[in-house]
Amino acid sequence: MSENKKDSSLSIEPVIALSRDDMAAVNEVIRERLSSDVTLVNQLGHYIIDSGGKRLRPMLAVLAARAYGYEGDKHQLLAAIIEFIHTATLLHDDVVDESDMRRGRETANAMFGSAASVLVGDFLYSRAFEMMVDVKSMRVMEILAHTTNVIAEGEVMQLLNVHDAETTEARYRQVIHCKTAKLFEAATRLGAVLCERPREEEDAIGLYGMHLGSAFQLIDDVLDYSSSSEDMGKNVGDDLAEGKPTLPLIYAMERGDAAQSGLIRKAIEQGGYDMIDEVQAIIQQTGALEYTRAVAQQEADKAIEQLAHLPESEYKQALELLALFSVRRNT
Repeated sequence: MSENKKDSSLSIEPVIALSRDDMAAVNEVIRERLSSDVTLVNQLGHYIIDSGGKRLRPMLAVLAARAYGYEGDKHQLLAAIIEFIHTATLLHDDVVDESDMRRGRETANAMFGSAASVLVGDFLYSRAFEMMVDVKSMRVMEILAHTTNVIAEGEVMQLLNVHDAETTEARYRQVIHCKTAKLFEAATRLGAVLCERPREEEDAIGLYGMHLGSAFQLIDDVLDYSSSSEDMGKNVGDDLAEGKPTLPLIYAMERGDAAQSGLIRKAIEQGGYDMIDEVQAIIQQTGALEYTRAVAQQEADKAIEQLAHLPESEYKQALELLALFSVRRNT
C-alpha cells in the first residue's frame, strides 16, 4: 500500500485490492446463506444484496481480523452476518422513510412493496442469528445481539426526532451512534474476538469502528446538501423532505438569524422539497457544511488514534486509509 496517505486517501482501491480474496469468499457465503425455498425471499434478497453497495461493514470485519493476524475463515462468516444485519436495516429503513431510491436504483419497497420488504428484512435478521450459532462463540452472540438491539433503539430515536425542530446536536449524535456507528463498532470488535485478544484491545478496535461509522454518517449528511442525485444514488434533500433534523440543519438553525432559523424550523416541521433551495442557501451562508465536516474529521482522527495498539501491517494501514477516506469522499 502507498506510503503517501494523503494521496491514497482519495481512493480506497488499495483497501479493496488487499481484501479482494476475502471479500470474494464473503460474497460466496452471502449467496449461499441467502438461499430460501421461498421465491420472493430469493428475489428481493438478491435485489438489495446485489445493488452495488461498498460492502464497507463486512470489509471492516475482514480487515480487523487480518490486522490481528487471523488465519482462519470464520471472519468471512462474520462479515456475511454483518452484511445481512445491515441489509435488513436498509429494508426496514426504506419502508419507514417511504424512500423510492437507493444507490441509484429503485428501493426494494418500491419494487416489491412494503410488506415484502419488512418480512424479508425479518428473514435476514433471523438468518444472521442462525449463522452466528455456527461461529460457536458466546461473545460473538453477545456482541451481535446487543448491536441489533441498539440499532433498533436508534431507529426509534430517529423516528421521534422526525419533524422535531427542537432536536439538539447531542440528540442527533446519539441517533447516529446507535443507528449507524454501532454496526461499524461490532464489525471491527469481532476481529479482536476471533483472535482472542484482551478486552482492552477489543474495546480499542471497537472504538475505531464507532468513530469511523460516525464520520461516515456525518459526511453522508453533508453530501445530502452538496452532491447531485447521480453521485449520491438517492434524491438530494431527502433528509429534509423526510423532516430529519441532521447536523447541517441543526447548526444552520442555531447560527442563522431569526428569519433563517424560522425558515429551517418550518422546513423540518413540514418536510417536503418546497423549501430545499432556500434551506441549502442558508446552510451555505452559515458554514454548516464546513462545521459538519470538521466534526467528521474529529471522529476520523479519533478512529485512527485507536489503532495505535495494532502491529504494523498492510491491514493496519488499510484501516487508517478508510478513516482518511471517510471524510474526503464525495459519494
